[in-house]
Amino acid sequence: MSISDVIPAAPTEPEHPFTLAVDIGGTGLKASVLDATGAMVADRVKISTPYPLPPDKLVESLHRLVAPLPAAERAAVGFPGMVRGGIVLSAPHFITLSGPGSTVSHALKEEWDRYDLSARLTESFGVPTKVANDADIQGAAVVQGVGLELVITLGTGFGTGLFYNGELMPHLEIAHQPFRKGESYDDQLGEATRKHIGEERWNRRVMKAIANMRALTLFDHLYIGGGNSRRVLRRHLPDDVTVVDNTAGILGGIRLWVPMHGADSANT
Repeated sequence: MSISDVIPAAPTEPEHPFTLAVDIGGTGLKASVLDATGAMVADRVKISTPYPLPPDKLVESLHRLVAPLPAAERAAVGFPGMVRGGIVLSAPHFITLSGPGSTVSHALKEEWDRYDLSARLTESFGVPTKVANDADIQGAAVVQGVGLELVITLGTGFGTGLFYNGELMPHLEIAHQPFRKGESYDDQLGEATRKHIGEERWNRRVMKAIANMRALTLFDHLYIGGGNSRRVLRRHLPDDVTVVDNTAGILGGIRLWVPMHGADSANT
């Protein structure tokens, strides 16, 4: 799937309402504004994710990031952790002192525990804001709405989103489940490990992860997104697995407000 398959052609006059779409990542914070059709009406802005990152610092960083963008009537935010009802239940990257793989701070863990990110960003952005897991949002941009579709994201860590007939299912933190040699999917497939073991070994692990996901879910189709999706060797992929553009991490935000089948289930 190419980027042209994901990004709709912008109309002559962008249609309201506009949605501020934010993608929070372990290495970068990205944002843009989408019109009612899902077309970008402004170039994407991006900054590196600062560490250590308590909740208030994240909110301040995002406030500065989106300041140059056009005004929007609502916002959608993808977060790399477990989110339910806009409240953060886990923030594995942001409870560390200097980023993924570094020392965990108990003080940061307490600050992030059940933090109402949706309410805080609504106040900061000045518009109603919904927050969901980042892999769920990426999946919302690319699924076709047919059968059981699974999205995995490969970037700073490993993420998943599961959809049935276009409806987002409750989020599962598969990333932190055992994968191999006593380590999790995050540990074995994250960016730090890829750099350490090299592309060939990392790709073999990706293939094993896909096989595990097939056994676990019996998916009808699987999509691979995230910043490292471009590193996946496509010649090894079966027909029911598709690599998608990482831009979907922003473009899926509109689905928080306009779900595929009309039911607002994205924050469940």
